Amino acid sequence: MYYSTRYSSPLGAITIASDGENLIGLWLEGQKYFGSTVSENIIENNDLNIFIVTKEWLDRYFAGEKPKISELQLAPNGGEFRKLVWDILCEIPYGETITYGEIAKKVAFKMNKKSMSSQAVGGAVGHNPISIIIPCHRVMGTNGNLTGYAGGIDKKIKLLEHEGVDISKLFVPAKRKGN
Repeated sequence: MYYSTRYSSPLGAITIASDGENLIGLWLEGQKYFGSTVSENIIENNDLNIFIVTKEWLDRYFAGEKPKISELQLAPNGGEFRKLVWDILCEIPYGETITYGEIAKKVAFKMNKKSMSSQAVGGAVGHNPISIIIPCHRVMGTNGNLTGYAGGIDKKIKLLEHEGVDISKLFVPAKRKGN
């Protein structure tokens, strides 16, 4: 059985999901792939310990602290490849960014392959079911391209600014402006 609760953030409403013990989802309102990794009905339950701990983590994060991801019990639902990509995302420090290509190189190394498709990595990053906490917003395209964020480019920019990233050299691709 799956459970959910809501959290009011500076970015708007957030839905948090759990299997009862672990965090399995965190989605911004209107986010692409909202709830796509949850195959069962979700029952609202605001009293689960994992929800209390997650909301406290988010309160600290939005207050400017840098809580550790390891403080939360995460159990994102996905295949081996996606989980590997999400693990790499968890290694990106606050205030830093990485490119899809750099992640592809890390995945290739961990999978003992010569190379890995940046597009495949982009698909895994885009389907991250635990936004903000698994920091997919810290992933950039080549040369500072702010392409791709399931929650919207405007929210990606706000998260990066909140974390102290110098966004002056980053840009929104012309075809994506307004997303």
